[in-house]
Amino acid sequence: MRFALLGDHPDGLDTARALVASGRHELATYTGQPAGAESLTRWGLTVKLIRDAEEVLADPSIQAVIVASRLADRPTHLRRALQSERHVLCVHPADQTPDIAYEAALIQGDTHSVLLPLLPVALHPAFRRLAELLQTKDGPIGVLQFLQMERGAADAVLVESSARGQKPSLLGWDVLRTLGGEVAEVFAFTAGEELSPDAPLLLTGRFERQAVFQATFLPGPNGARWHWEVAGTHGRAELDFPQGWPGPSCLVWQDEAGQVREQQWEAMNPWPALLEVFEEAVARQPQPPKKGTVPQSPFSPPLTWQTAVRCLELDDAARRSIERGRVSTLEYPEATEEVGIKGTMTLVGCALLWVSLLLLILSAWVSWLQWWWAVVPLLIVFLSLQLLRWIVPRSPEQDGPRMLERR
Repeated sequence: MRFALLGDHPDGLDTARALVASGRHELATYTGQPAGAESLTRWGLTVKLIRDAEEVLADPSIQAVIVASRLADRPTHLRRALQSERHVLCVHPADQTPDIAYEAALIQGDTHSVLLPLLPVALHPAFRRLAELLQTKDGPIGVLQFLQMERGAADAVLVESSARGQKPSLLGWDVLRTLGGEVAEVFAFTAGEELSPDAPLLLTGRFERQAVFQATFLPGPNGARWHWEVAGTHGRAELDFPQGWPGPSCLVWQDEAGQVREQQWEAMNPWPALLEVFEEAVARQPQPPKKGTVPQSPFSPPLTWQTAVRCLELDDAARRSIERGRVSTLEYPEATEEVGIKGTMTLVGCALLWVSLLLLILSAWVSWLQWWWAVVPLLIVFLSLQLLRWIVPRSPEQDGPRMLERR
């Protein structure tokens, strides 16, 4: 597969290197600063430098695009790459707000191309192993009750915070959701009135499954350690990255027999795991559905664009909590055809009641106005629409789960 690289973000450069190293992909063009081209050259990658991104997207031989431009240009490049119907890998965060992520999801739904964020952290085998221990109610840990995370760094623990006026994003939301599920409430504490890359940050919150969590971010001379601890109904487990991400890691837990178990992983390159997810998504890419049918997802990948959407929403909730000094609640109403028709019928029913009341009042002054002659036909039509729920058969796809969207 021939792909293009837009921008010189380190994550984009590492992804491009992993794609080429696999031997199955070819870096065709690069658009960005000369420093990025120099990095690619040092890695032994021969690349064609093109200044105009539109010229790159106009090339029919380009099948995939890595959007790794600076944050100010990233939303535009992401939108154009998707509109050109290419497979897209985008550096996270896509923007400072979730709006572009919502728009990208809508465009991807029309083009049916693969769209993934460059978030390989939750794909690490240590986190996947810890998630497996939490998925079984009768397992060694049981049902999750409490999760604690502590992260330090030699400089900053926030991303995209270097430019003035940019809203920084937090690290670790993807792992938090992998272990505990959707987050229902977030409460953030910091020394100032907004997120700062140089100030400690304390996050507390609650999952939809009623478990609670606490996350601590410690910048400065506190080291790069990343420590996770979970407590369930049956036991506890600890996952430690003593040298930070993506260095060596050690997972310790107690099995069903009461024996302490330990599993270790060496330092590893995180990008090949994301490459595997991308290639599997491309290989199983669903065909555009025929008219009148509902597309079906053939598999459930461990990483989707929904992960990027949720991370941006949680970033926004944390910043809002700091600014207002209170808990930010996230709502995930289920967006289905059945919910949509119920809402529409509710509005129609309320309008019918108001129209009936208005005609009843007017009939007291206008003798020839017989309000029931106007209301009865409307009432019959309204009740007929209600009967369609039992007359029209439901398709199998309608019985399955749908994507949850934040209102």
